[in-house]
Amino acid sequence: MKEKRKTRIGRVINNRMDKTVVVAVDTPKRFPKYRKAISWEIKYKAHDEKNECRIGDVVRIEETRPLSRHKRWRIAEVITRGEVIEIQPKEITT
Repeated sequence: MKEKRKTRIGRVINNRMDKTVVVAVDTPKRFPKYRKAISWEIKYKAHDEKNECRIGDVVRIEETRPLSRHKRWRIAEVITRGEVIEIQPKEITT
């Protein structure tokens, strides 16, 4: 019997750790009292074996066995590459 694993789609917001990225997933929820739709951002630490993800990438993560204290997800695929603009200190004027 094939089991179905949970998947989420989010964007990479941090890749400074070795073989680990932080993925932010926006989940729409309804506020109970006012019944207004708001967006919750949930952050997941995901395993990136080849260190191929960069900040701004849109990725699909998949649930897996516990890999460390906080890592319970792994990168299934990189959907789109993000464009991050690097700003040099001399370009900023006050």
